[in-house]
Amino acid sequence: MTQQTVQRSTLSNLQLNLSKVSNLQAQMSSGKRITKASQDPAAASGLLAQKAEKSASTQALRNAQDGESWLNLTDTTLQQSVSVLQRARDLTVQAVNGGANDTSREAIATELEGLRDSLLDLANTTYNGRSIFSGTSSADAAFEDASGGYAWNGVAGARVTRRIGEDATVQVDSDGSAAFGNGATSVFQLLDDIAADVRAGTNVTGRLDEIDAVQNNMLISLSDVGVRTKQITDVQDKLALTIQNLTSSISDSEDIDLAATVLELSMQQVAYEGALGAASNVLQPTLMDYLS
Repeated sequence: MTQQTVQRSTLSNLQLNLSKVSNLQAQMSSGKRITKASQDPAAASGLLAQKAEKSASTQALRNAQDGESWLNLTDTTLQQSVSVLQRARDLTVQAVNGGANDTSREAIATELEGLRDSLLDLANTTYNGRSIFSGTSSADAAFEDASGGYAWNGVAGARVTRRIGEDATVQVDSDGSAAFGNGATSVFQLLDDIAADVRAGTNVTGRLDEIDAVQNNMLISLSDVGVRTKQITDVQDKLALTIQNLTSSISDSEDIDLAATVLELSMQQVAYEGALGAASNVLQPTLMDYLS
C-alpha cells in the first residue's frame, strides 16, 4: 500500500466523519430528523402523505368554521323573524278583537308596516358581503321593495356550499323564497295587505291563517338550518381530532430526540477530533513538502 493510498483513505474517512457531524448539526438546528428526502426516502414519502392529509383536513376545518358562522347567523335571523311575525299576529288579533276606532286601527296599521320593514331588513341580512337568503345570486339584496312587489333576487335551486371533507359538502345558505315567500305571496306583501285592511276596517280574521302558514315556513327553514349546523359541528370535532393525531404522528416521525442527538453529536465530534489526530501522524511529510 503506497503513501498516496493511505492519504486518500484517511481523507475519505475524515470526510465521512465530518459529514456525520454536519448532518447532526443540521438536525440540531432544524429540530427535524429528516431534512431532505434522500436521508430516508421511505419515511419522507410517508411524511409527505401525512402532511398532505393534515393540510386538507386543516382547510376542511376552516371551511366548516366559516360555514358554521354563516349558519349561526341564519339561525339567529330566522328566530328574530319568527318573533317579529308573532308580534304581527298579535296585532292582527288585536285588530280583530278591539281595533274598533280609527285611532287604534291607524296605530296597529303603522306598527304592522314597521314590522314589515324589520322583516325586510332581516331577510336582507348579509355575511361577509353576501346575502344569506339569495344563494349564489350577486344581487345586493335578497328582496327588493319594487313596484311589482317584493321580488326575491335569488337563484332557484342554487346553493352555497362548503367542502368539509374529501367527498362531503354542506349547504350554508337558505332559500329566502321558502322562508319569506316571493313577490305577491311574500310575508312583506301580506303585512302590507293586513295594514291596508285594518285601516279600512275590514275584518282580518282570515289573515291569521295566512300568518300561521308563513310562520310555519320560517320554522321549517329554521329546523333545516339546525340540522345542517349539527352536521357541521360534528364534522369540526372529527377534523380537529384528525389534525391532532396527524400532528402527533408527523412529530414522532420527523422530530429528533434532542437528548439522543446531543449525545450522538458529542460522540461524533470526539471521533472526528480523534481521527484528525490520527491523520496527522499517518500523513507524514513527503519529499515535496521539504522541497517547497
